[in-house]
Amino acid sequence: MSRIEMRHISKQFGKTVALSDVTASISDGKICGLLGRNGAGKTTLLNIITNRIFADQGSVYIDEKPAIENDLIQATIFYMTEKTLYSKETQVKEVFKITRGFYPGFNMDYANALSDRFKLEPRKKISGLSTGYLTILKLVLTLASNAPITIYDEPVLGLDANHRDLFYKELISHYNETPNTVILSTHLIEEVARLLEDVIILREGKMLLSQPIESVLQLAYTISGDQPSVDRYTSDKKVISHETLGRFKSATIYQNRTTADEELMSQLGLDLMPAKLQDVFISLTN
Repeated sequence: MSRIEMRHISKQFGKTVALSDVTASISDGKICGLLGRNGAGKTTLLNIITNRIFADQGSVYIDEKPAIENDLIQATIFYMTEKTLYSKETQVKEVFKITRGFYPGFNMDYANALSDRFKLEPRKKISGLSTGYLTILKLVLTLASNAPITIYDEPVLGLDANHRDLFYKELISHYNETPNTVILSTHLIEEVARLLEDVIILREGKMLLSQPIESVLQLAYTISGDQPSVDRYTSDKKVISHETLGRFKSATIYQNRTTADEELMSQLGLDLMPAKLQDVFISLTN
């Protein structure tokens, strides 16, 4: 397991500032969500961590060792990207063998078992794989790599609901059996929220927050009931989202909840529920 620290990372492409003084850390042995709207700088940050590109300023450390131009450190990271690095004429089973050459911990038996579960044909050439099955191949490689750090950038691109669910279950199962440090960068926040332990949110290239999920959601809660009661309760609150259906209304609040708030909720007959990470994300990134 490995701890990742990003210290004052800045990167500019021409006049476009992709990242500006980003400082964050990812605890070892945790599943961390890297979230942000399109263009927030997520992929740029991942590319800097993995030496695809280099920061203009700042440093990345893994277990307190510099990650930049450090082959030993980079060998501990498996980075799943949208790009396909193998020849289109290579068969799936050959891709497994090639990957094992770079990652000695690659579990061939596990890769074959995953192929069976996802219905990925070992003799199929990359050129013959659909977008969804090309994603499945990358997922199998990443899971079977057994790398101390695995990074998934939009890991369910082109997958149907059944395959997405299978991946999430497999990720958790493998993580429980072989704990490692996992970064999930995705737009499907509601689908991955239950998997995450930590979260990093970027907004327009700047660090918005880097905290455990519990800390982020501790300030957020949802109340529901008849519309007049909800409106009365939320009149002096920071409401980040709300929904109305006839006389029924729900509202998500993002601020500390006091004893007086809970007493008022009880008086008004309102129901209290945990907030959704997606609602918090939308509010913070608007």
